[in-house]
Amino acid sequence: MEYVYGAMLLHKAGQKVNEDSLKKVLEAAGVKVDASRVKALVAALQNVDIEEAIKSAAVAPTTVASAVTAAPAAEKKEDKPKQEEKNEEMAAAGLGALFG
Repeated sequence: MEYVYGAMLLHKAGQKVNEDSLKKVLEAAGVKVDASRVKALVAALQNVDIEEAIKSAAVAPTTVASAVTAAPAAEKKEDKPKQEEKNEEMAAAGLGALFG
């Protein structure tokens, strides 16, 4: 993950994301640099518009979060009728005891 963060830092600072600059950022952060991972990340980012990728990544979690939030609300609605049925059954049982 620190490799991606390093690339994002370079991009945000207006620097070119290449192997040498990414290695320098990672070394400055105290990360033991794996040259093959640096090379793979730089190659993967070669044709990527980082600004566009950041914008699309920022939108994705909100849609997931709203879907996750909606699911528990649906479950809560189902629990209420079950509780009402139990209350009605208990009330009917209590009335039955009155008439012996």
